Amino acid sequence: MKFVGLPPFDHQPRPYAGPSSSEVLALRQRYLSPAIMTYYKRPVMIVEGSMQYLYDDTGKRYLDGFAGIVTVCAGHCHPYITQKVIEQLRTLQHTTTIYLHPTIAQYAEMLAERLPGDLSVCYFVNSGSEANDLALMMARLYTGNYEAIALRNGYHGGAGASMGLTSHSTWKYNYPHGQGIHHAMAPDCYRGPHGYDDPQAGAKYASDVGDLISMATPGAVAAFIAETIQGVGGTVPLPSGYLKNVYEQVRNAGGLCIADEVQTGFGRTGEHYWGFEAQDVIPDIVTMAKGIGNGLPLAAVVTTQEISQALAQRIHFNTFGGNPVSCAAGKAVLEVVDMENLQQRCAQMGDLVFAGLKELMGRYELIGDVRGRGLMIGVELVENRESKEPATAKCAQVLERAKELGLLIGKGGFYGNILRIKPPMCITEADVDFMLAVLDHSLSEF
Repeated sequence: MKFVGLPPFDHQPRPYAGPSSSEVLALRQRYLSPAIMTYYKRPVMIVEGSMQYLYDDTGKRYLDGFAGIVTVCAGHCHPYITQKVIEQLRTLQHTTTIYLHPTIAQYAEMLAERLPGDLSVCYFVNSGSEANDLALMMARLYTGNYEAIALRNGYHGGAGASMGLTSHSTWKYNYPHGQGIHHAMAPDCYRGPHGYDDPQAGAKYASDVGDLISMATPGAVAAFIAETIQGVGGTVPLPSGYLKNVYEQVRNAGGLCIADEVQTGFGRTGEHYWGFEAQDVIPDIVTMAKGIGNGLPLAAVVTTQEISQALAQRIHFNTFGGNPVSCAAGKAVLEVVDMENLQQRCAQMGDLVFAGLKELMGRYELIGDVRGRGLMIGVELVENRESKEPATAKCAQVLERAKELGLLIGKGGFYGNILRIKPPMCITEADVDFMLAVLDHSLSEF
């Protein structure tokens, strides 16, 4: 594949006159938590963004292939979203739900209209971790049960109950958490016992949830939670029929079904607006964050009128939940996804990326698997296709080389051997050509 440079783009970054990257790194090392990680041997310092592109302190332009960790769905500093946020900032920066404000009410109505079934009551918080914490508490209160089931290889956050739901030792601290939470087998058709060629893989993986309910719980559970494509775990899609089988078992045990749409929502999977729709199910509770605010701190839990009554027995309050600026951004995101047909674009651009990656897979033994949907794509790198030994070091090298060539992507999976390709949903065909050319060039060095 011939190497091509970044497509032309009509944006001139402002000259940067702030502290140098080395000064910022020193300040960070002195004053920020040592737990905060950076990508790359020499961290890149991003100071400006415009749509699908980012600029560092030297003015170098990059294609953002990771969307701020799957967060900037419509594009950096999208003009329409930015304008709506500015209008709200100039009018009222903050008020809480103890007063009425039109934006939060209008936004809740717009969000509910995009969900199926009886999902219509919205709770606004600030992050996916908070949303999943709240969803689990709601399920426990409503059902009167305590035990919950999540999936191995899943990620649901790093605070309180959400850390307990997460099943990656990398993200779990050695302190009390996860009480009453059990983790079922990851339905991974690449590394698990039931492969892509097994039409019953979904049902077979789902049977483990039934075993878990019978053997590890009192036979009654509060909730089951799953990402419809595991994100941090390496872009692992659930096999067909998996959620339909699991939801039936969980509901028979008195539990609620929670769909974590933090990364898969708002059209990113292309085929559907919500990831769970690909499984032909309707959850009892849906959690969402990241792309919901295009980068502003916003997350939501949406459930039914009946289930929502579980929180009415006490006062439930979040100071910044439903902040008017964040809700203005969220409302604008919904409008932009519709106006610019971003779901359709995800489907179209995703097909092009998949086709290109499959072609690269035919030429590079390093690629063991290409998977995902729409613009939520994972490329698993292995030392050997038979043994599937993770190529962790080579994955890091590909990441470094891609950065040098002007492409920023992510990596994930338990072994850190999976390239995570999840760009803003506004990318073009020329961007796809550039991305594939960079990956081709980076992989060819092995």
